[in-house]
Amino acid sequence: KNEKKGKNEKRKFNILILHFHLGTSITKSGGHYTYIMEAFGPKMAFIRLWSDLIAIRPAAMAVISLAFGQYILEPLFMPCGIPPMAVKLATATGITSVMYLNSMSVTWTARIQNILTLSKLLAIAIIIVPGMYQLFKGETQNFEDAFDLSKVQLSGIPLAFYSGMYAYAGWFYLNFVTEEVEHPERTMPLAICISMAIVTSCYVLANVSYYTVMTAEELLSSEAVAVTFAEKLLGNFSRVVPLFVAMSCFGSMNGSLFALSRMFFVASREGHLPEVFSMIHIRRHTPLAAVLILYPMTILLLFVGDIYSLLNFMSFLRWLFIGVVVLGLIYLRFKKPDLPRPFKVPLFIPVIFCLTCFFMVFLSLYSDPVNTGIGFAICLTGLPAYYIFIYFSHRPKWLQNLQIVLEVVPADQ
Repeated sequence: KNEKKGKNEKRKFNILILHFHLGTSITKSGGHYTYIMEAFGPKMAFIRLWSDLIAIRPAAMAVISLAFGQYILEPLFMPCGIPPMAVKLATATGITSVMYLNSMSVTWTARIQNILTLSKLLAIAIIIVPGMYQLFKGETQNFEDAFDLSKVQLSGIPLAFYSGMYAYAGWFYLNFVTEEVEHPERTMPLAICISMAIVTSCYVLANVSYYTVMTAEELLSSEAVAVTFAEKLLGNFSRVVPLFVAMSCFGSMNGSLFALSRMFFVASREGHLPEVFSMIHIRRHTPLAAVLILYPMTILLLFVGDIYSLLNFMSFLRWLFIGVVVLGLIYLRFKKPDLPRPFKVPLFIPVIFCLTCFFMVFLSLYSDPVNTGIGFAICLTGLPAYYIFIYFSHRPKWLQNLQIVLEVVPADQ
């Protein structure tokens, strides 16, 4: 596990550099969708958007929301187990709350995000400080044989890779709102460097803290790792920890929805979604339709899957397209050699990363053929959808009636 964690650290650093390169060269909002559009044209960009809309983003939102539902109910059920349906109902409530918040006010969304970020760091500090104390006391027995590879199986590597990289996911969300960032060529590298340094330090120290009181088997069998850690070390104070973790999950849900709504906003502006999704509310000035677009699929996936199946299902498509994005970076180096590049990386970095990405993606077809097969099939449905909805312009007319229902108008009015 620790060896895989180290590999994930290296991959995470490479992705970080590649997003600097793309974000400072193509200063449009939309993130991966925009970069694929610039490199490979509208058809490939639409397939990415289609996969995002009906699979990747709803599944990603459902995963973090399920963690929120699990932790928010922990204090009420401790030490008993939580009924699965109760977790899903709490999760649905959390998703609805996040959607409502982002629909009501951009200002309050940003303010609450700042508060939740501080609570997240406080929760991590509550775990790290006693964990480091245990480590300095000599509680290192769970670190013995940490790099033993005798039980490592090739088929398990993709899910380990997906789980590890999912923990670091979030660095690319800043690229979704590039147009709202002042001086992106300076601000984006600085913001991502500082945030990733903090995230990496906190994540590694938190995991080290867990292992000072928990074995690998205990960690894997726990439904809520932070709660198990707190019960072993913090006594009665352990009931507070799941609340902080739930707030942390809520902050992740809020931040990702804020960024993703901008991607759908840009896609509508490019003609890949109905015009109503690039409109803003007449009084609240929020992209209401773009915020609500994920809600139906997220709720559906929430009630049909569990965290690990959703994670593998979503990660296959996510990393397939991240590989395509990095392939686009290589292609643009030759297609547009004169494109301004304030931050330029050596070509071997994207080449190695792209090959690693595609290797892990196709290996997962062997390790989990059902979920990855479904994901791949969903991806392929984007091709006929492109010709039906974009090329031949057969779009449902009732979608335009949403403008009246949602009280939204074009952003330039």
